[in-house]
Amino acid sequence: MTPASLDSGSARACAAAHQQARTPGLVINLQGDAPFISPAIVAGLIRTLRGGQADVATPVYRLDWARLDRLRHHKLTAPFSGTTCARGPDGRALWFSKTIIPAIRNEEALRAAGDLSPVWQHLGLYGYRMAALDWFAACAPTPYEVLEGLEQLRFLEGGRTIDTFEVTAPDHALSGIDTPADVQWAEEAIARLGDPFPA
Repeated sequence: MTPASLDSGSARACAAAHQQARTPGLVINLQGDAPFISPAIVAGLIRTLRGGQADVATPVYRLDWARLDRLRHHKLTAPFSGTTCARGPDGRALWFSKTIIPAIRNEEALRAAGDLSPVWQHLGLYGYRMAALDWFAACAPTPYEVLEGLEQLRFLEGGRTIDTFEVTAPDHALSGIDTPADVQWAEEAIARLGDPFPA
């Protein structure tokens, strides 16, 4: 549907949007490496964009300590699978990284104080304003975007805004399907938990 030369989901979403008979004002990009996204989360993207001024919106969920431990273990063999997010009190994204952020000082005390860690994990879909997508497609990749392999950093490095909204950690949550091992993990999750969206 889009040229093979396009090197990111955002660039492909921009090209696909311009192929429509009428260019949309908002674009939702649901990526194939995150197949367990519910319709409610897609609706949340739309609400977040319509209710604010940010250029981009994306969902995040807060990791409990068990999920954080699993993510850390997974990154021992797949360090670039799974993206975490640092966000402000208003939900505005401050940064995204393939490294688990933030580093946690006094972790034992925090574990004793509650079930949730301070780490937010990103779910792999985005909503954009069309003007922000056009800006993205016209810009060259940025230094941190290239280093991390995260296209959303182009927006942040360019001074654009990304609003995050909190969702419940899904039962089928994976850190992204990026490797053959992740495919096996996804299949095992479906076998154990069932199809999350049966027909």
